[in-house]
Amino acid sequence: MGDRDEEEELQMALRMSLHGSPPAQPEPKRSKPPSPAGESPEAEARRKQRELMAAAAEKRLRAVAPPAAVAPPVTVAPPVTVAPPAAVVVPPPSQPTAVVAEQPSAPEDVKVESESTVVPMEDVKEAEVELEVDVGEEEKGEELHPELAEKLWLMVFGSGVSKAVLAQWSNQGIRFSSDPETAMGLVQHEGGPCGVLATVQAYVLKYLLFFSDNLGNPEVSDPSFALGQRRFYQSSFAARDDFSSLTEDGKTRALVHAMVEILFLCGTGKRAVVAFIGGVIREKVDAALEGISVESAIDFQKVLRIITFTSRKDAFNMLLANIPLFRSRLGAMLFLISSLLSRGLDCIQADRDDPSQPLVTAPFGHASQEIVNLLLCGEAVPNVFDGKMDLGGGMSLKGIPSDVEVGFLTLLESLNLCKVGQYLKCPKWPIWVVGSESHYTVLFALNPNVQEENELEERESKIRRAFDAQDQSGGGGFIAVEGFQQVLRDTDITFPSDKLDDLCNAGVIVWSEFWQALLQLDKRAGGMKDPTGLMGKKQFTIYHFNGIAKSVLNGSGNTGGSTPIQRPRICKLNVSVPPRWTQDEYLADVVSSSASGSKNDSVLSLAPPVQTACQHAPLVDCIRTRWPRAACSWSGDVPSIV
Repeated sequence: MGDRDEEEELQMALRMSLHGSPPAQPEPKRSKPPSPAGESPEAEARRKQRELMAAAAEKRLRAVAPPAAVAPPVTVAPPVTVAPPAAVVVPPPSQPTAVVAEQPSAPEDVKVESESTVVPMEDVKEAEVELEVDVGEEEKGEELHPELAEKLWLMVFGSGVSKAVLAQWSNQGIRFSSDPETAMGLVQHEGGPCGVLATVQAYVLKYLLFFSDNLGNPEVSDPSFALGQRRFYQSSFAARDDFSSLTEDGKTRALVHAMVEILFLCGTGKRAVVAFIGGVIREKVDAALEGISVESAIDFQKVLRIITFTSRKDAFNMLLANIPLFRSRLGAMLFLISSLLSRGLDCIQADRDDPSQPLVTAPFGHASQEIVNLLLCGEAVPNVFDGKMDLGGGMSLKGIPSDVEVGFLTLLESLNLCKVGQYLKCPKWPIWVVGSESHYTVLFALNPNVQEENELEERESKIRRAFDAQDQSGGGGFIAVEGFQQVLRDTDITFPSDKLDDLCNAGVIVWSEFWQALLQLDKRAGGMKDPTGLMGKKQFTIYHFNGIAKSVLNGSGNTGGSTPIQRPRICKLNVSVPPRWTQDEYLADVVSSSASGSKNDSVLSLAPPVQTACQHAPLVDCIRTRWPRAACSWSGDVPSIV
């Protein structure tokens, strides 16, 4: 039979299946000819399309076929609702799909009765996208046990959560901005879930910027793959600096890779649990979610279903096929639940210093630092310093256990309210979640070399890590004399005896005093004073993204005037990091700058003779926790971290 005849038969079968009519007397099954050698891509695509149509027809025929012993009356199924292409449920590759052309018992031709409505050809082609392929019982998901649902609810929201907080978390999807300038960014409409969105955004940028050529690989998030990719380079996209050129498919795949990486990170690399709403993933999502409310643990138990994956490839395919559910109004909540279940609720509670408090904080419903840390390092620890802090008596505080893919900076460190460790400050990729008192945003560079350190910067980092390892003050910046002696041994620092006595006289050594002494100590003795004067200045560009939608004027309107539109905000900053000076050189420059009549105090941190216009905002204070004395400038609105 020719391609045309076979396709017409399959289309007829598909029309029949869509109307739910029982099959007529089947003709004997004809074997499917093998794929011809040297088949063209177009022919192969047509062949695969015919196989899909045949499989769909056979599946729907089976669904309406009467039992052998009983012949019920013919019923007509309701009209088919065609879902968008992204809502197709595709089985993981490890679960082979049955194709009707390979099954001898399946009918190939179905005759449509005269009273049946004929489906137009264009409708059939559109319906092909919606047709589900059965993947067995596993795809239906597993219900939450009532006790687990109750435990999960109390862990996330506590017992007295307000309706306003629930509304924030029930109306925030994970979806990209439609504005070309911020096309790479996730839009935030509600205040609470920013910790989840900003962290997911950081991982999305990792894939868009540094893995743009590998987005088609479902296992690109595997650490063994990323190890070979992590090198200092600029991808073709980063070099163009053109976010509007990103394709929808590329952004979607980057988002799914980000989700897979986070979930397996929470599952210690062994598993990922995906939470979804039962009965929704195979329908039009927005319509299916109408009437669904999540206001209690009972609601959780009724609607939530979970699937556990041990294969990144299978998890990627499932999430990619069902990404509309995570774009929906429940997307942020579902992803948070998936992350918690991937880690395991008992492990989550063991990670925390105070497990009695809900993870979503009252009264404003913000994501706690524990949630952000869970998505960054795979553990729901409450602190941002490196490792653990021993408090004595068998008690300790938990911090970040190891290096991370994307990092974290916070305004609170510039206010001396906490200390961010080197793991979060120096991530593997130049991307940071930025925390303020009430919001999370993202800072990123297009080139990883912004993190390269010269010899003295590496030296300072080593000394700082050694000092922090002995700091038992919770980031207060002081250590005991015994710990100080260990720091000197670990870093090969040799102070003159009189200077050493001065530092140790008080019984504790403060970092600021130790650092000033290092600035005056020659590099050959382990200090930071460079007799050669070769301490080059660093200059680079960095971007700040705030996903909160803000009203801006659309200047492209008609003569009637500009119209306000809602869009996230992105700001390009030029950063200049001065060389490291000795104390005498710093003071000399302060005097020189003051004598010149400068009215901008922040200019004092710039190295002469370069004169750079310096601007200030709270974001600059965050940047300076990573690059001390950095001077920043930008065009347009002040970058906002709230």
